[in-house]
Amino acid sequence: MPRPTLSDLEAFRAVASHRSFRKAADAMGISRSALSHTLIALEKNLGIRLLNRTTRSVAPTEAGQRLLDRLGPVLRDLDRALDGIAEDSGQPSGILRINANRGASQWLLRHVVPAFLAQYPAVALDLVSEGRLVDIVEQGFDAGVRLAEAVPQDMIAIPFGGSLRFIAVAAPSYVAAHGRPSTPDDLSTHTCIRQRLPSGKRYRWEFSRSGEELSIDVPGTLTLDDNLLMVASAASGLGIAFVPEPFAIESIARGKLIRLLDDWCPAIPGHVLYYPGSRHVPSALRAFIDALKDAERQQRRATAG
Repeated sequence: MPRPTLSDLEAFRAVASHRSFRKAADAMGISRSALSHTLIALEKNLGIRLLNRTTRSVAPTEAGQRLLDRLGPVLRDLDRALDGIAEDSGQPSGILRINANRGASQWLLRHVVPAFLAQYPAVALDLVSEGRLVDIVEQGFDAGVRLAEAVPQDMIAIPFGGSLRFIAVAAPSYVAAHGRPSTPDDLSTHTCIRQRLPSGKRYRWEFSRSGEELSIDVPGTLTLDDNLLMVASAASGLGIAFVPEPFAIESIARGKLIRLLDDWCPAIPGHVLYYPGSRHVPSALRAFIDALKDAERQQRRATAG
C-alpha cells in the first residue's frame, strides 16, 4: 500500500474540517478538482472510504472520523515543530489567514499591513474582508477581526483602533427639504436608508442617551448592505443613513453630509483581533499581533501629540 504523503493527509483534514471541497480548496489555495483527485487517490491507496459525499455536503465516514481524530494532535505537533524552526531562524513564514470586516480591513491596510509585510517578507497575508461573522476555526482562519461586542467569549481579544461611533447622517439638501429629527422617534416621519445584515435581517438602529436605550426599525424604501453605498446614497439626498463614523468622515468634512442626533450616538468598544486561546499561536500571527500593537502605540502618540 503506497504510504500517504503529508500533503494527502492535510488535504483530507481540510475537507473533513470544512465539510466542503470548495471551502477546503480555497483555504489551501488549490483548485477544487485537484483536491478531489487527491482525496480519491488517498481513499484508493488506503482501500477505505474516508468521506461521504452528496451533491450538497461532505462528511467523514466513521473510519474517516477516527483518522481525523488521530491526525489532529499529530499535525498540530508538526505545526508547532515547523513553527519553532521559523522562530529559531527569526523569520516567521507561511500563510496567515485573517477574516475581518471592511472597516477593520481598511484600518489594518493603512496602519499595520505595509510595515508587517516589509518586516516579514516570508509571510503571505490572506486578508478576507466580509460582513458575515464566521467561525474562524471551522473556516480555517488564524484570526478574526470584528467589533468587540460580536466576538465569542472564549476567544483572546486584542483591541485596536480606539472606540467607535455609529452616527446618523444626511445631505444638507435633505435636511433643508424635510427638517432635522430632534429625537430617534422622529425618524418615523423621515426617509431612511435601511441596512440589510449578512444574516439577511434588517439592522435596527440603536441609540442611547443618559441611560435611555432605543432600538428602532426605521422606515425607508431603499435597503443596502454596504456602508460606503449608504454614505454615497445619503450624500445624494436619498435619505438618512446610520453608519460607522469613519465611513462618513470625509463626506462630512466636505460638507456633503451633516450629523444628526449626535447626542444619541455614544461611542462603543471598537474592533478587536481575536483568536482561540486553546490552539497553538503561529509565529506569523504573533508577529502580526506585535505589528498591531506597535501601530496602536504610534496612533496613541500621534493623538497625544
